[in-house]
Amino acid sequence: MPKDEIFKDSDADPGSFEFNESVAEVFPDMLRRSIPGYDASLEAIGTLAHRYVSPGTHCYDLGCSLGAATLAMRRNIAGRNCHIVSVDLAPAMVERCRKRIDEGHSDTPVSVETADIRDIEIRNASMVVLNYTLQFLPVEDRIEMIRKIHDGLNRGGVLFLSEKVADDDPTVESLLVELHHAFKRTNDYSDLEIARKRSALDKVLVPETIGIHLNRLEAAGFQHRSISLKYFNFVSILAIR
Repeated sequence: MPKDEIFKDSDADPGSFEFNESVAEVFPDMLRRSIPGYDASLEAIGTLAHRYVSPGTHCYDLGCSLGAATLAMRRNIAGRNCHIVSVDLAPAMVERCRKRIDEGHSDTPVSVETADIRDIEIRNASMVVLNYTLQFLPVEDRIEMIRKIHDGLNRGGVLFLSEKVADDDPTVESLLVELHHAFKRTNDYSDLEIARKRSALDKVLVPETIGIHLNRLEAAGFQHRSISLKYFNFVSILAIR
């Protein structure tokens, strides 16, 4: 697994974070070392797919990157005559995702598309995954995206939403940020790398509070909403239509 050293060079301008070829090459390592509880979110996706995905329906992995969530779903829905649609806007991610999907063997077909998730038609869905994706959309577009997912889910269908969040309490927020940075240091990121990546992400990733996410899900029509995982300032939310 190539090591993430994208922000190691102190002389380079970090600019804004982009899902380009350089990021795609080291993305598995970046996720493992940067997001507390990331592996647990994939385990949860697989478990929920086994429970909620109905025969003859569609599953969606929106912002699929390299397809980890897609594979977690596919491993758990064999023999159900389902179809997974995996979508990402970054060509570098899509190319690598297709290779990973093609390397596996399954009776569940997967369509990997290069597209903006806001333009995707969602229909006959029993499961939709937004694993650290919504946070990259403009805030004003998020409610429409969640409504679109709700309307495309069948009754009893599930949305799995993971996000980096902010806390309402400034003292707690400061502590959670410090704990996250300590997590990164434990995983061999330097203070310089942490600062440079944070600066780059600040320009494209806008976190919201848990309350805002839960209220948005309710406004979109989801009858049941709850936190399923939380590790520092990273949260997975389960919503059922």
